[in-house]
Formats: sequence, structure tokens, C-alpha cells
Amino acid sequence: MTDAALPVTQSAVERFTDQYLQSLGCTIEKQGDSWDVTIPDTADTELSGRNLRIICGSTSDEETTGEPLHPESQLCQQLLSEASSQHSTGKISIATENTPIEIPGWLRESDVTVRDTQFTPYYDRTAIVVLFRVSIETVSEYQTELLRAIAVDARSDERLPNLEETFLRLTSLDEKAAESDPAKMGVADVRSTIKSARSHLEAVIEERIDEVHQEASRAADAEVEEFRQMQQQRIQELEETRSNLSSKIDDLSERINDSEQADRVQVLEERNELKSEFEEIETDLAELRKRREQGFPERQREIRERHALDVRISPLTLTQVEYERGEVTLMLQYEDGDCSITVGYGSGVGITEDVRCSSCNEELTEDRSLGSIDGAVQCSSCASDIGAH
Repeated sequence: MTDAALPVTQSAVERFTDQYLQSLGCTIEKQGDSWDVTIPDTADTELSGRNLRIICGSTSDEETTGEPLHPESQLCQQLLSEASSQHSTGKISIATENTPIEIPGWLRESDVTVRDTQFTPYYDRTAIVVLFRVSIETVSEYQTELLRAIAVDARSDERLPNLEETFLRLTSLDEKAAESDPAKMGVADVRSTIKSARSHLEAVIEERIDEVHQEASRAADAEVEEFRQMQQQRIQELEETRSNLSSKIDDLSERINDSEQADRVQVLEERNELKSEFEEIETDLAELRKRREQGFPERQREIRERHALDVRISPLTLTQVEYERGEVTLMLQYEDGDCSITVGYGSGVGITEDVRCSSCNEELTEDRSLGSIDGAVQCSSCASDIGAH
């Protein structure tokens, strides 16, 4: 199963902006990466009544003026916030006849073929899909922007991963817009649903957050080590300078004893100047050695704060999804035999029941696919063991 996330890419931003501006009644004249947009006074946007030149991409020629359009641009964030606030809630229905039967992973990875399917709906169910904007970044290097859909059953708060993918497909910029009606939910229900969906989302993106955190930690460790080596080199340079000064001071002390009275005053002054420089270096060395022993805490703190993760999760839209629950009969064929399996199913949701191997009682999955239907349902592992004997 793929991850129900949409990366906020440059092409996606441009398609969204094009479709959104046209939905407001704007006219757009495109010349390469430069768009000249005329926005009518009646348009429901803060940009109304303006002529706007949009420059696609994060960089443009110095002679070209206009509003830059890219995933992090102010214009993109403004239009995305406008669109989500104007259509923050909605309600759609997933029609069984327009939704292909979802073949489970344990069948897609199996040598058993699906000859036919038949879905029998029994009742309607409601799910809630919350579309979140997820930003994972460090100040220094890493940034990830995603639009992430989380679907939960309105009754049980159970997460419905397949429905998330179905929702993103139905509402994709490449698909014909799904018809939406006003959602009917109270404020308390909305807050509860968003809280539940956010909990599911945090569990889903935890691995990705850990990956970015590890990358950032490695970058911080490398920078700390680089700083430590620079300071160690500085200590060595100061030690060498101190040693040279000490030798010069010793030489001047011998000259004082051997000098005439007229020259002695000048040599004393030179020695005093070198002693002052020597003491400054001694102080610097002592401070550097102390900070080295402590691990350069202030610099480490500064570096690690700069590489710290900033994770922001913002709900954008909430959609009620009406779908049908019932049973699907899968007509299967393998070699010369065939059989049928009937399991719980939801339109757009997929299989809602576990199917287990009759021999080991393990659940069938993509990794433990269906191996045989000869007399009973068996996983690939058990079917192989029987075949070997």
C-alpha cells in the first residue's frame, strides 16, 4: 500500500494555482514561466481587482518582476490558505459502480488469479477524511512539505488507509472534480475528529520524523566535530606561539644581564611587552582548554538548536465520505482448481476482515500471500511445505 501523501512539488503548485485562479474567474496568459493574470473585482480573494504577474519557480531573471510561485512562496501559501478556508468542509459519496474493487495485497502478490468479483452492499457508513499540511524542517538544511490525508471511521475512529488513497485519487488535480455537498457536523464533533486524525497522522509520520532527525543529528555532529578540530588547531597554534614567546623572553633575560646600562632599559621594555602577550595567550589557552574539557557547551547548544526539528501539522480541510459496507465475493482460480472467498468489504475502503491460513492460522498479507486454494485457503509458506512433501 502506498503512502497517502502528496508532495508539494513545483508542478503540483503550478497546477493548483492555475485551476484555483480559473475557478475564481481569472484569465491567465502564459508565456513560458511568466503568467499574466487578470483578477476580476468580483473574485472571492484578497487579490481581487488586480493584474498580477506570476513568475513560476524559486528564481527569476533580475530584469523580470512579478510574484514568485514555488512551494515556499508567500503567494502559494496565501492561495492554499484561501482555498482551504473557502472550502474547509465538504461531503462526498463514493459510488460503488464507479469504484473498482480493491484487490488485497495478499492476492496481488499471489499466483492465484482473481477470475471475477461481486460486491453486495448491506448498509451505508460514514468516514471523515482530514487533509493536513505537514512541514518537517530544520533551520539549516532539511525541509519536507506534504499534504497528508487521514481517514477515520466516524463511528469507531478506526483508521482507513485505503480510503485515504481513494480520497486523494478522487480529489486529485488530474481527476474530474468530485461533487461535494455541505458537511453536517457540530463543532465538538469536528474537534474530536481532528484530534483523532492528528493522533493517527503523528503515528504515520513518526518514522519520517525520526529519519529527518537522524539526518539533522548527523549534520550537527559533523559540524560540532569540525568546530572541535578547529579549536584544537587553535590550541596548538597558541601553544606554539607561547613556546616561541617563552624562548624570546629567556633570550631577553640573558641579554639584560649582559647589556650595558643604556641598552638594559630598552631590553626590559621589550621583555615586559612579550610577557604581557605571553600572559594573554596563557589566559586564552586556559579558557580554550576548559571549554574543550567541557565539550564546548555553548557552541554545541547553538549548533544543535540550529539543526533542531520544527514539525508543524495544520488541518486544511475536513470531508465527510459516505460509503457502502457489505461483502465481496472473490472468485479465484489456481492451476486446475477454483473456489470463492466471501469477506467483509467497503467501497473505497477495501477488505475489512482478516483472512487467515487454514494451516498456520497466520493472517494473509503482502509478505505472506495466498499460496493455494486446493481444499482450503493456505498461505504461500504452508503451501510450499506441503508441496515439498
